[in-house]
Amino acid sequence: MTDSSKPGFRRRGVLGAAGAAAITGFPRLGFTQSRQPIKVGVPTILSGRVAQLGISSRNAMQLEVDAFNAAGGLDGRPIELIVRDSRGVPAEAARIAREMISSDQVDVLFDAEPSSGGFAIHEVVRETGTLTFHINSETSSLTADPRQRFWNAFRVARQGIHDSIAGGYYAANIARSRNLRRWMTISPDYAYGRDTTAEFVEFARSFNADIQITGDTWPRLFQPDYTENITRLSQGRPQAIYSCLWAGDLVTFVEQASIFGLFAQAQFFAVNMADYTTLQQVRNLPRGVHSGNRYLRNFPPVPENLAFATEYNRRFNTFPTNWSWQSATAVRLLTTALRQVGGTNPRELAAKLKGMTIPSPFAADGTVTMRAEDQTLINYAIGWGTTISADPFVENMQKADWATILRLEAEWKRAKGWT
Repeated sequence: MTDSSKPGFRRRGVLGAAGAAAITGFPRLGFTQSRQPIKVGVPTILSGRVAQLGISSRNAMQLEVDAFNAAGGLDGRPIELIVRDSRGVPAEAARIAREMISSDQVDVLFDAEPSSGGFAIHEVVRETGTLTFHINSETSSLTADPRQRFWNAFRVARQGIHDSIAGGYYAANIARSRNLRRWMTISPDYAYGRDTTAEFVEFARSFNADIQITGDTWPRLFQPDYTENITRLSQGRPQAIYSCLWAGDLVTFVEQASIFGLFAQAQFFAVNMADYTTLQQVRNLPRGVHSGNRYLRNFPPVPENLAFATEYNRRFNTFPTNWSWQSATAVRLLTTALRQVGGTNPRELAAKLKGMTIPSPFAADGTVTMRAEDQTLINYAIGWGTTISADPFVENMQKADWATILRLEAEWKRAKGWT
């Protein structure tokens, strides 16, 4: 495993870089004009506090695209990435997507927005019929709700319900062993935060009926100051706190909450903590925070995952994120489909993608599958552990069981009338 003392490891990663760019994504290999590039449009966030969402998505795509193009592309046709900054504004994400489809004439769209922009892009491609991969949006209803499904939209991002089942099971067991009955929640006030928190609570209580939610607080997305939220949590005197804050928001909250001593008062369960966007950014990372994995180079503990992290670090002088593995997986699915179809016909590509299984370094058991029934990724690695202050930052990872996840997910869909 890469050691933090070796060159290239940075405790505080790069969060900068902004703007819009068209990235050719391939070395000059003598492609002729008759070999027109396969254009992939990528609306994402490249500026502001969560710029790393777009930067790390773009970086991982570039690694995979470079490998595909270096191998000759699709019968000599390279992939060209066109990446533009939405600044985290959903209306701008939708506008950029329309521009890429109409003016740039992209063959495929990679929606690299969070759920706030992802749903806006979803409506655009519902109308245009552009083959689309949602690679960052985790709100369950994006694919779980049949009303949101259509033939040309595929979700490669992890799904909130999967994390909630795995996290709820883990949290219920910890709560039982430590007699943690009084819980509060703090999560971002938009679709992902509201939905994922409700799902986590539902499953945690189904596994442990003694858990009681005594209060909640809902900060705005990208909020700069959490004093009011921290005060509410402190005054509520919970034994445990759940949060699905993420990236820069989670970093800011953790640093401010540490000043108030919140983590000494209650056990903290943060589904999004175990990602380098947070682990490498928090000053004095608290020990013993419970977290689900986002991206860790030591989980899953397979050589291919470590190799991906090592190459990513060599190229970009930082480590991958959750958005990175999702983006890399999207490119691998697309290039597999391109080779099988031998062209870019969206209907033919969509037909190949439905039910596709590919080898993956990010899988629970070696492969991930694009589930046919709802066109969403399953069998990616999910686990929970606790934080430590130094590399590898999270220890005692407990692997989630996908048989249990799929069984309870099916029951959850039936209860909602989504089967």
